[in-house]
Amino acid sequence: MARKDMAPANDDARWRAVLARDAARDGAFVYAVRTTGIYCRPSCPARHARRENVRFFADGPAAEAAGFRACRRCRPDGPSLAERHAAAVAHACRLIAGSETPLTVAQLAAAVGMSPFAFHRHFKTIAGLTPVAWRAGLQARKMRESLSAGGGVTAAIYDAGFGSSSRFYEKSDAMLGMTPTAFREGGKDARIRFCIARCTLGALLVGASDRGVCAISMGDDPEALIRVFQDRFPNARLVGDDPDFDALVARVVALVENPAAPVDLPLDMRGTAFQQRVWQALRTIPAGETATYADIARRIGQPKAVRAVAQACGANPVAVATPCHRIIRTDGDVSGYRWGVARKQALLARERAATAAETSAG
Repeated sequence: MARKDMAPANDDARWRAVLARDAARDGAFVYAVRTTGIYCRPSCPARHARRENVRFFADGPAAEAAGFRACRRCRPDGPSLAERHAAAVAHACRLIAGSETPLTVAQLAAAVGMSPFAFHRHFKTIAGLTPVAWRAGLQARKMRESLSAGGGVTAAIYDAGFGSSSRFYEKSDAMLGMTPTAFREGGKDARIRFCIARCTLGALLVGASDRGVCAISMGDDPEALIRVFQDRFPNARLVGDDPDFDALVARVVALVENPAAPVDLPLDMRGTAFQQRVWQALRTIPAGETATYADIARRIGQPKAVRAVAQACGANPVAVATPCHRIIRTDGDVSGYRWGVARKQALLARERAATAAETSAG
């Protein structure tokens, strides 16, 4: 039995999406025009029809069952433009990962059928990094894996794709946060300051290297927070009593108390290229709003990597500053937070209150 068009309850909202050519609604529904016999996706750039001639359907097959045919301009029976861009970026990432030598933007753009300008723009939007930065992140992950496995520094340099050791050492501090030998030895000789503070959500641990904040964690047991922190850098020189550190700790406490405030902290977040992309995507979620793991997977151009996105969120080392608390389940349920669901709910409530107050004041 053919499906009927959608119930009219939300047709006003769907029509507004059509008028706005809202690409975010692509895939949520299609609209058909009685006078042309054509159905389109919400973002179709064609001239708008008169409202009384428009019908809404759940998807293309439903519209076709009612006798409409797909628009040749927006092609609602195929992948959306955003999905095609995401697929192109994912393909480019595979090319970068599989190439022994660096590929230029022009080479990557040609491989995915885009102009260099459009490719660079879409890559940065979807991946959260430029192609050059994405390759650098990939090299950093390979270096960390090789050094953590106990491999020699020279072998790790060439395994990561550096043509010479001098090219690597130019970037080693930014890539590892310390010398490669110190990284291999669990942060030996690295100086990392830390402090346990109190906030309205309980105990708060703040840690920072010379490059920026590398740890923000919350809990009920300060000693447990310290043990987890020490395990990350077993051989680093941890400095736990530094009065000069107080000002930075105060800024972190203020952020926890008002998570809707702009993040103005130097961050030192070390992770794989994939984790960096996920963390960057998390930072694009506006205060007071939420997203799902699937939303983030689509944003980074890997819609099937939902489980990997969840793992990257769980590995986030800086609570609130990288707002993984803004991730909720597809059904809207607030659950699954490394520092406790109650804290997650409190942070979201504070953000909603702050954004509501800002809206009413405006």
